Amino acid sequence: MENENGDANSVRFRHRNFAKMPTFSDPDSPVNGECSRGEDNQSTGDSHISSISRKHSGGKMEVEHMISKKLQLKRKAEHMKKDLIREFDNQVSDLMDSLIEESASLEPTTLPAVFSPPLSDKEKSRLGHFRPPHGQGKQFVSRRSLLDELFEVNHIRTIYHMFIALLILFILSTLVVDFIDEGRLVLDFDLLVYAFGQFPLVVCTWIFMFLSVLVVPYPLFKLWTQTQTVSSSHHKLYSFLFGSMFLLYQALCLGFLPTYVVVVNSLPPASCFVVILEQVRLMMKAHSFIRENVPRVLAWTKDKSSPGPVVPHVSQYFYFLFAPTLIYRDKYPRSPMIRWSYVATKLLQVLGCLCYTYYVFVRLCIPQFRSISLQFFDLRAMVLGVFNSILPGVLFLFLGFFAFLHCWLNAFAEMLRFGDRMFYKDWWNSTSFANYYRTWNVVVHDWLFHYVYRDFLWISQKRFRTAAMLFVFTLSAVVHEYILAICFGFFYPVLFCLFMCFGMMFNFILHDQRKGPIWNIIMWTSLFLGHGVIICLYSQEWYAQRYCPLKEPSFLELLQPRSWTCERSMMSS
Repeated sequence: MENENGDANSVRFRHRNFAKMPTFSDPDSPVNGECSRGEDNQSTGDSHISSISRKHSGGKMEVEHMISKKLQLKRKAEHMKKDLIREFDNQVSDLMDSLIEESASLEPTTLPAVFSPPLSDKEKSRLGHFRPPHGQGKQFVSRRSLLDELFEVNHIRTIYHMFIALLILFILSTLVVDFIDEGRLVLDFDLLVYAFGQFPLVVCTWIFMFLSVLVVPYPLFKLWTQTQTVSSSHHKLYSFLFGSMFLLYQALCLGFLPTYVVVVNSLPPASCFVVILEQVRLMMKAHSFIRENVPRVLAWTKDKSSPGPVVPHVSQYFYFLFAPTLIYRDKYPRSPMIRWSYVATKLLQVLGCLCYTYYVFVRLCIPQFRSISLQFFDLRAMVLGVFNSILPGVLFLFLGFFAFLHCWLNAFAEMLRFGDRMFYKDWWNSTSFANYYRTWNVVVHDWLFHYVYRDFLWISQKRFRTAAMLFVFTLSAVVHEYILAICFGFFYPVLFCLFMCFGMMFNFILHDQRKGPIWNIIMWTSLFLGHGVIICLYSQEWYAQRYCPLKEPSFLELLQPRSWTCERSMMSS
């Protein structure tokens, strides 16, 4: 009985287990059972497939919705990334500028010697006619030029390689055209030889100017300092006499004599530019030396906190005459060593830019304006000439910037171990002409800002800021036009009008509040068009002066552009 009960329990246990297991079709089972089970399986499979298809279509829509959401989030993240990077870059730039200025102010340099100690209100009123508020001058810190840092990036260096490739194409095109026309390879640089003609006279003129700056302003300043250290009631008279002698030296020795040499000897354009630019540079340096040191002596005469006034050593003045800056300081940040390979590279790049300029003139300017100048002046020829001159004008803009502001100044800075290499800023990113004027040529801008704009505000007690800005623009326009008039040999105030009309207008219209890429595009378009106008009009006038010379011109005829009245019959005769 126990066995039977046990067997029965085991059978029921196995039956329950088999009932829980899934059933499979048996191939040995009867046909009817097979059919019935097949119909059930088919209906079950159809419903299963339809449910799967519905789930699949619904899942596909969900996947597409998720993908679109991800793309939207990705685009939003990219926009946020750009905004964050821009904000971060601006904040870091402001922070670094403030840290640089703070560190420079804390360095134990000669700043206390350059800027005199604070004076009382009574003493300030006595010195009111001599010096502006102290402690607001330019501070020099060790830093590299911006292009030197950018050229370490492969993407930026590729743009430099593109310009080299374009130079190679200019050389090849010139050689091919000369071979077709002449039947031989012509490798002469007759235009460069002409442009730098009478170079020994240029060297002699420069030596005279440099020696005069070395032996006149510094001894005058030392003699005037001695008159201020002794007790006398004629300090103002001595100041007037020595100041008049300095201004007379600036006007005659540095102003008149170099210009007289250039005009009388009819120096070619490039030689003229060397003499006149050095003339302007030395005049600005002499003014800076006197302007920075006279207030220190005047402050000492009122305070007398030391045995004698701080007078710069002649070696400091000599270093300043060669240093790539127009702001005098007793000391500048210095680099630890001279990299002569860097100097050689920069000087070779200057020579490369000269060759580049030569080929741009030969291939793009001379053929065009030689033929245009044989025609009577009309509006159509001028408009076509302006647009055809945009490409060479842009190339001259880049070449002049790279050759002088980067290569030439960095070469001298390296030889003199001059630490502050910020000769320019990122002017190409400017969205306003106000920012472009500040960043294009930092060396000249610093001089104009500290010795013209600030001194004008100091004299007017900060009441005429617009007049101060207008005065800076006028002075800059007059000096630029003076340089071009002397070097080209004719008066054609195109640059002066562009400075005073469009330059001033764009300075107020495209001001610092203009942000965004569209304003940078407008700035570049204006620069391209302006340089096209300058190249076109000055080139037309140059050839008109050669083809239609006046035998005995009057003063009014000298002021009238020859390209406006030069006729074909006069040129053919």
